[in-house]
Amino acid sequence: MALSLNPIPWRRNGATAEKLYGAIVAQARLPLFYQAFGLPDTLEGRFSVLSLHLFAVLHRLGQGNDEALYLSQKLIDTFTADMETVLREIGVGDLSIPKKMRGLAASSAALLQSYAAAFAEGDEALAATIAETLPLDGDAAVAAAQSLAPYLKEVVRKFEAQQISRLVAGKVNFPQISETSE
Repeated sequence: MALSLNPIPWRRNGATAEKLYGAIVAQARLPLFYQAFGLPDTLEGRFSVLSLHLFAVLHRLGQGNDEALYLSQKLIDTFTADMETVLREIGVGDLSIPKKMRGLAASSAALLQSYAAAFAEGDEALAATIAETLPLDGDAAVAAAQSLAPYLKEVVRKFEAQQISRLVAGKVNFPQISETSE
């Protein structure tokens, strides 16, 4: 039996994860989320929208084979590296970075798990969970969540209708979004 010097195909998913993450970030930066849905165009507001899109992609990858699951981890690693970069850019000192990153990783994992649980429970639970996570108060959070929950469900449905091989290849197409996406 000859040994292969080629790495396992899914071990090359670093570039694919970066491509997917870039598409997630681009979608999360659409002005409509901040102008029409009332989310603040702040670090916290962008993180909220980014997290929703990251959840949708991870949700679909979680339904795949080992290659998709490996890509999920690479995508989380890419997200984590980006969050570390953001912390540095906003002036968090080098000595504080590890502690901040541990806290951010734990809260991000909990956030993604809460979206998964709420998604499984249904529309009301999903909207309520989204409202709880938004950097908005009271009625503004509820109103934004009432728009974001149906949008998130549409994104997940679109991804589920696509072959998982598209995501594994780094191809992601988000549905069109408009003020009337509710």
